[in-house]
Amino acid sequence: MPSYNPPLRDMQFVMHEVLNVSDALKQIPRHADTDADTINAVLEEGGKFAAEVLFPLNISGDQEGCTLNPQTREVTTPKGFKEAYAQYIEGGWAALSCDPEFGGQGLPFVLNQCFYEMLNSANQAWTMYPGLSHGAYECLQAHGTDEQKKQLLPKLVSGEWLGTMCLTEPHCGTDLGLLRTKAEPQADGTYKINGTKIFISSGDNDFTDNIIHLVLARLPDAPKGSKGISLFAVSKYKLKADGSLGEHNGIYCGGLEHKMGIHGNATCQMILDNAMGTLVGQPHKGLQAMFVMMNAARLGVGNQSLGLTEVAYQNALAYAKDRLQMRSLSGTKAKDKEADPIIVHPDVRKMLLTAKAYAEGGRALACYCALLLDQHLYHPDEKVRQDSDELLALLTPIIKAFLTDNGFQATVMCQQVFGGHGYIKEWGMEQFVRDARINMIYEGTNTVQSLDLLGRKVLGNNGATLKKFGKIVGALIEEEGVNEKMSEFISPLAVLAEQMTKFTMEIGFKGMQNPDEVGAAAVDYLRVAGHLVFGYFFARMASVALKKIAAGDTDPFYQAKLQTARFYFAKLFPETATLMRTARAGSKSLMDTHLALA
Repeated sequence: MPSYNPPLRDMQFVMHEVLNVSDALKQIPRHADTDADTINAVLEEGGKFAAEVLFPLNISGDQEGCTLNPQTREVTTPKGFKEAYAQYIEGGWAALSCDPEFGGQGLPFVLNQCFYEMLNSANQAWTMYPGLSHGAYECLQAHGTDEQKKQLLPKLVSGEWLGTMCLTEPHCGTDLGLLRTKAEPQADGTYKINGTKIFISSGDNDFTDNIIHLVLARLPDAPKGSKGISLFAVSKYKLKADGSLGEHNGIYCGGLEHKMGIHGNATCQMILDNAMGTLVGQPHKGLQAMFVMMNAARLGVGNQSLGLTEVAYQNALAYAKDRLQMRSLSGTKAKDKEADPIIVHPDVRKMLLTAKAYAEGGRALACYCALLLDQHLYHPDEKVRQDSDELLALLTPIIKAFLTDNGFQATVMCQQVFGGHGYIKEWGMEQFVRDARINMIYEGTNTVQSLDLLGRKVLGNNGATLKKFGKIVGALIEEEGVNEKMSEFISPLAVLAEQMTKFTMEIGFKGMQNPDEVGAAAVDYLRVAGHLVFGYFFARMASVALKKIAAGDTDPFYQAKLQTARFYFAKLFPETATLMRTARAGSKSLMDTHLALA
């Protein structure tokens, strides 16, 4: 059976020693009192909930899955899921980073980020229920009417109700401009909504009495395409004037998807049959409002793979230390045993270190982005808010795509460490692989994220935001460039930072002549950008570790961090050379293939 130990030490290292989160939060009045002790105490308790309550339900929830009663149209989640949610609510976890105005605790998002990483390690399928609800809260807080906020947000913040987003339809996934769900205005200011949505995560469940669905639909006068989409709040049960629940609304689960993974989450086909809804935001501006939730979900999906990478690594490491197979190529290591543990073999170490590096690099990036979100929302300096927003927009597709690509690679490698046992259910590794696979697909496939990064976030403003991040990287290079002990980290980072400018300009110039060049290069480009970001954070982490060691700190944690950073720059970072070469190969070998694909 697998196990899970919350990585509290590494979280504390990233937040307190690398990012200096407490100092940054002191500049934000609403978070000025959130010190390191508060952060550590909350994460310690959150880790207990993840490891002791959620993790034991992961395998059983996967095996049992969800069931739909065709008569009542109600969904039942796996045994123990509902009770775990009750404990989650009782502990006040749903309200952790929500606004006190609506009953939240008002703690920073960077703290919520680490808490959710642990939840995802413990049980991704379960975590999707409250995770999506938090996104619905953020969307309504930003774009809801005063009445919607007053009526809906306290229930979402407390966890008494859950929330979902209903976008995809059978004939359209990413291309929402094709959606056909209709919304008819009514005399009382509400709307009757009709249509079918598919792949709706957490679309129905038995956790709460009510669910608030955020639904994209078209008004009768809507222009064609994505500019004609409006957003509506649709309650599972109609709401009375006093806010209590009335009769069942015309929205229900028509079927459950049979999936490769995340079996414990109800992925629903949702039917809207004259469902009553209220408009969120402006008519025909629904995508702008929904992007608040979609961007939150993209950060959340990256966090899902970060969680799976961590838990897969922990279990593979424990197995590699215990499993005896063959002798070391360089001579017997365990003389008292009939064979050496497999951790002595170079390629086993490569697989373990790949997962470890992707977890630690991903954690640094995810915490940094969460801090950017805190600064964007609440920092008193407008320039800091704007800069944080721009950087977060640039890094969001990298969080979503790079972390989920890495997460799938890492879980597969960790499964490989187990050999044949990794293919067997009882060890839990094959579930991590299956669960990780969806993260590369939903909330915008990773190709869509790559197009968003290169086409919109980089070329869309002539590289202005990329240059802004480049200045941050350049400042570290200038600061540490004279430090001989840092040269093994700074030198490759400096080379890639210089190459990135020329590489970007080259792809942009070719794209102006032929847009397919952007499409052909985008996926490779995102991975190069991802390594630039990871390289920056590993250099920062190495710098902190070296300073601690120089000051006489004997904690082996810092030596381990240096060893992981050295592995990353030696074995993973050089992938950028191949990626730039394949990106520069252009679109001809892809598009001039009519006979090959006939």
